[in-house]
Amino acid sequence: MKSVYSKSIVILVLVFSSLLAKAQYTAMDFNKMDCNGTDTHHLFADLDSGKAVLLHFFMPNCGSCPPPARVLQNMANGINAMHPGMVKGYAFPYNNSTTCSYSATWVSSNGLSTIYTPMDSGAAGVANYGGFGMPTVVVLGGMDHRVLFVSQSFSSADTSAIKDSIMGLMSTTAINELPKGVSSFKVFPNPAVDNISIDLALTESGNVSIDIADVTGKQVAVVMNGQSINGHTVVPFNTRQLSAGTYVIRLMVNNKSISQKLTVTH
Repeated sequence: MKSVYSKSIVILVLVFSSLLAKAQYTAMDFNKMDCNGTDTHHLFADLDSGKAVLLHFFMPNCGSCPPPARVLQNMANGINAMHPGMVKGYAFPYNNSTTCSYSATWVSSNGLSTIYTPMDSGAAGVANYGGFGMPTVVVLGGMDHRVLFVSQSFSSADTSAIKDSIMGLMSTTAINELPKGVSSFKVFPNPAVDNISIDLALTESGNVSIDIADVTGKQVAVVMNGQSINGHTVVPFNTRQLSAGTYVIRLMVNNKSISQKLTVTH
């Protein structure tokens, strides 16, 4: 009996160690509709475009779960003011039985809709990130889909470390790091009043899409949709259709993306 008990403990330790190893290094992809029923979200696409992603795994009726999400939302809003749309968040219940309706209500009633998108079925994610406490807080970033931070006992003191890791990520995805095959990507004038020109030069033929997003990352205009371009081109866009404010021009070439901030004044 003692031998069986000892073996069980060893197995549990090994499983726990395996989960922690995954939690330290590897993001688990998802590509699914949100609980608002409005958009499909692809985690790896977010990361590949240079965004930092916050994952918040909560337990229903957990009083300690909303406060860390509010703290991180305030932090993310501050970063997005400097790097519009570059921090996103997803809120998952810790299990697969909590309904999508509950998740959507949890996000809205706790005032988390600025950053966090409600999702369902978070059990696999909790296991992947080694979550045995609620809330489980995870920060992801980089085209290598790495885990920047993970905690099952979040403290407000962790906010500075998380902010530093995200700002470090933003500095490594700066505009001077152009995707392969792109030699120039310029937007002028900036700030803009009526019109802008997007100056793009490719060193090899590419499938190009350009859109404009607001500071939350929501697409507000499509400039170019999957056109094949080779060499140098200048694309005009009338900014009169946009309200005055801050936007992000997003360029995607052969499934690699880069962005620039655009300020519109009228």
